[in-house]
Amino acid sequence: MIARARQTPLTDAEFELLTAALQTLGHVAQLIEDKTATIARLRQLLFGAATEKTRAVLDRPGGAAPAAAHPPGHDPERRRPEPPPGGHGRHGAEAYVGAQHIDVPHARVKHGDRCPGCAKGKLYAQREPGVLVRLRGQAPLAATVYALEKLRGNLCGEIFTADPPPGVGPEKYDATSASMIALLKYGSGVPFHRLARLQATLAIPLPASTQWEIVATAAPAAQPALDELIRQAAHGDVLHNDDTAMTVLSLAGAARGAAVGADAAPRAPERTGIFTSGIVATRDGHRVALFFTGHRHAGENLAQVLAHRAAALGPPIQMCDALTRNLPKPLAVILGHCLAPARRKFVEVTPSFPAECRYVLETLRDVYHHDAQARQDGLAPGARLAWHQTQSGPLMERLHAWLTAQIAEHRVEPHSGLGQAIAYVLKHWTPLTLFLRQPGAPLDNNVVERALKKAIVHRKNALFYKTAHGAQVGDLFMSLIHTCELEGVNAFEYLVALQQHADAVKQTPGAWLPWTYRTTRPPLEAAIDSG
Repeated sequence: MIARARQTPLTDAEFELLTAALQTLGHVAQLIEDKTATIARLRQLLFGAATEKTRAVLDRPGGAAPAAAHPPGHDPERRRPEPPPGGHGRHGAEAYVGAQHIDVPHARVKHGDRCPGCAKGKLYAQREPGVLVRLRGQAPLAATVYALEKLRGNLCGEIFTADPPPGVGPEKYDATSASMIALLKYGSGVPFHRLARLQATLAIPLPASTQWEIVATAAPAAQPALDELIRQAAHGDVLHNDDTAMTVLSLAGAARGAAVGADAAPRAPERTGIFTSGIVATRDGHRVALFFTGHRHAGENLAQVLAHRAAALGPPIQMCDALTRNLPKPLAVILGHCLAPARRKFVEVTPSFPAECRYVLETLRDVYHHDAQARQDGLAPGARLAWHQTQSGPLMERLHAWLTAQIAEHRVEPHSGLGQAIAYVLKHWTPLTLFLRQPGAPLDNNVVERALKKAIVHRKNALFYKTAHGAQVGDLFMSLIHTCELEGVNAFEYLVALQQHADAVKQTPGAWLPWTYRTTRPPLEAAIDSG
């Protein structure tokens, strides 16, 4: 059709418009064939995901709400001022903490000399030096080739080879190589084959198979640190968990083979789904991120972690969504549900029910504002609970009464989008409002949702893990890297330290956590140098 249309007297602009329309129609037809596609999903794929900020949602066409839709005392026109946006300009020199710093003395004068300008006073050093920042490009993994001179005796034939320079170890790939590959692969989602192409382009070849061998060899040195992080997470005060789909080729093939017996007769179906579970635990102001990939759901992996918990501590706070598979059966927890999915249900139906959704979204906006204020003021868990009970408690009580009235007084069709959103909130009201009863209970599960983006980026770029061992190595490095990110620690330096001090890490893993290794490493290195 497009070829024939080219023969018609259409202008270039008309032809481009027709071509785009036909291509869009074909793309939509392919999306519709997917049985999981919904109208909302198609709209998101075609036009992109819109922001869910309250102001943006309510400012859409049809988002205005009459005051009569809200309970007495609510002002729908009241808007909290948006905080000023953060800067996105150039970074100052103080931001380059990981850069090489070189002190450059003045070539012509020094401290104490007579001033060459006035020839009267003396020069003294300024507290702040002048600063120049210079960036240069380089390969992710650099290489150095040492040509060791060889000498041969003309009579005996013995060969004498020059010694390597000081500091050149026997390994071809040192600890920094493994750390950089792991950081790119499991921290930034760069697949092995993509890094291999980049390295080949820069004339420093590093095949994908070699990259895997390097990180797989480095993983045992870091395993004791991960085991200790699991123990730390088990004793956490608050644990967040959720999971996302993942593909592991060896596990998927084994599941398909197990579904059919030796006589080709079908067997009872077993779990064939494969997931990556994310767990983020908070303890003593530190946060630990853990990843587990396999057939187990998030709740089952959380139960494996909590098996290391001391019974004297009592049940921790668990934050998750309302899926039952997220519960660590049969262990007891103080259950809280995430407010974000509940809020999102109202965001999705705002175009159809703008008046009702405005009240819900603005109420939750105020609750989140109170939580942000408590965080800004650095309130302790008990003080934060009292603050929420005073500020957010009345808001949530009015919201609950309003939601209940919508259903009880038949103001909303129960099977409509709004009715289902209200039913979800009322059904899970107690765990959704745990922050009003339990010190330290968070409002949502966003911290683990952000953590799972590590696994999602890996799935998007690398598509799958080949084996269960490969998934285990990926989980190990993702856990260590994201824990470092949560703690504000340089993940590259941390992974290098674990490999360079593997024996010490194995003996005292508690001294080699992301927030303790900096104080452990200098004394150990000093003892090694002196011994």
